[in-house]
Amino acid sequence: MARLTARRRHLTMAAVSVLVLAATIPGCVAMATEDSGKPEQTQGKSPSGSGTAGSTGTDGKPVASATPSPPERVSAELTRGSESPGKAVNLTIDDGPEPGWTVKVLDVLKKNGATATFCIVGSRAKEYPALVKKVVAAGHRLCDHSVDHNVAMDKRSEAYQRQQVLDARKMIEDAAGGGARVLYYRAPGGAFTPYSREVAASHGMRPLGWNVDTHDWKNPGTDKIVATVKRDLREGPTILFHDGGGNRGQTVAALEQLLPWLREQGYAFGYPRIR
Repeated sequence: MARLTARRRHLTMAAVSVLVLAATIPGCVAMATEDSGKPEQTQGKSPSGSGTAGSTGTDGKPVASATPSPPERVSAELTRGSESPGKAVNLTIDDGPEPGWTVKVLDVLKKNGATATFCIVGSRAKEYPALVKKVVAAGHRLCDHSVDHNVAMDKRSEAYQRQQVLDARKMIEDAAGGGARVLYYRAPGGAFTPYSREVAASHGMRPLGWNVDTHDWKNPGTDKIVATVKRDLREGPTILFHDGGGNRGQTVAALEQLLPWLREQGYAFGYPRIR
C-alpha cells in the first residue's frame, strides 16, 4: 500500500509539471515573437538613420521616412584656407559645366596632377550631367553655385535664396550620381547673405569664398590672368577661375602656364577647408 501511495504521489507531481509547462509555453512563444520583431526594425534602418529601408505601404510601394535625420552641419563662416598643410593652393572653377571648356580644363588639371573644386550651376548640371560625372570621376570636389546664377539673389526673399541653394544641390548630386556629395556653397558673384550661408551650412555645405579673383570671365588676356595670380597669391590660397559663361580659351591657356609654375614654386594643390 505504501508503494502504491508513493507511486500515485509521483504520478500526480508529474501531471502538475506538465500542466505548468503547458501554461508557460504560450507566454514564451509570445515573448519570442515580440523580441524577434526588434532586430528586424533595427536592421531595417538605413545606414544614415534616415528612415526604415524596405518598409512598404498597402500598395506594396516603399514608404519614405517621415523623420529623416538632419545632414551634418558645418560652419557658416566663409572658408578660404586650404586643408593641405604647408604651401598649397585651392583651384576653384566656376559657372560650368560647359561643353568643350569643362573637358579642356579637366585635361589641363590631369596633365599637371592638379585637383580643383568645381562650383557648378544647378541648371547647367541638369542640362549636362555627363560633364558633372566627368568632374567627379577625375577626383575633383563639387560646390553648389545656385540654380540660376542670379548675382542679385542676396536682394531676393529668404524663400528664394533657400530654393536656389537647396534645389541646386539636388540637381548637382542627381547629375553626379553614385552618392557624390556637394561639400561647398558659393553664392553667384559673391552674393552671400547670413541666411543663405546658414542654409548651406545646416545642410553640410561650407560657404566658399576666394582670395585671388583672376577676372578671367572678362577675357582680359591670358598674360593678364597669369600676372594677376602671381601678384595676388600672397593674399591667400584660394584662386577663382571659370569654365562656363562664354569662351574660356584664355582661362585654359592661363592654367597651362600657371600650373607648372605653381609646382616650380613649391605649391601643392589642395581643397578649401570644410570644417
